[in-house]
Amino acid sequence: MKILLLEDDAATREHVERALTAAGHIVDSCATGPDAIFLGSSNSYAVLVLDRMVPGVDGLSVMKALRAANNRTPALLLTAMDGIDDRVEGLEAGADDYLVKPYAVSELLARVHALARRPPIAETVATLRVADLEVDLIKRTVTRAGRRIELQAQEFKLLEYLLRHAGEIVTRSMLLENVWSFHFDPRTNVIESHMSRLRAKVDRGFDRDLIQTVRGAGYRIDAD
Repeated sequence: MKILLLEDDAATREHVERALTAAGHIVDSCATGPDAIFLGSSNSYAVLVLDRMVPGVDGLSVMKALRAANNRTPALLLTAMDGIDDRVEGLEAGADDYLVKPYAVSELLARVHALARRPPIAETVATLRVADLEVDLIKRTVTRAGRRIELQAQEFKLLEYLLRHAGEIVTRSMLLENVWSFHFDPRTNVIESHMSRLRAKVDRGFDRDLIQTVRGAGYRIDAD
């Protein structure tokens, strides 16, 4: 995979670049923040490795600039600043991980590989729609055919999950883990009771039922 490395210390930069290259990666390395912003804006990378303490435009500033340009490439900040506030500031600026100097190159490689395995961040979705049903995720409102539907918090989460998987079969286990954070007792009837109330609000009184039971499998929102 292709990696962008920002490190102003020549010896460290060469050492890390050699290690990444030996691991089979392609590395674009630079010593200044402006160069990192240019490369990060002009090329596609699997991971960004940025030294926070580069003189002038530092790694944190590079991170902010790239995130402001909607660059979502996973990023690892390298720094000698090990204070909690420093790490929080870096993470809030858009970093995905933080590695404090001095560090072992083996740990750097492990963290880079872990970041590369992360699924890409989906674009923010504000509204989910299927047929005449609309869910506003910002205002937390639900309407069908222009009619406002009032849902309890857990009912809203259940409907949101179904809509995010519209047209797909959603199993009971998927709902227990993702809506209720349960990882046990698949015999619980919490899903059935909530699904019954949700159907009464979303489907009753309308021309067609959107929430379907798939016997022996789970549930599905009709996306046709």
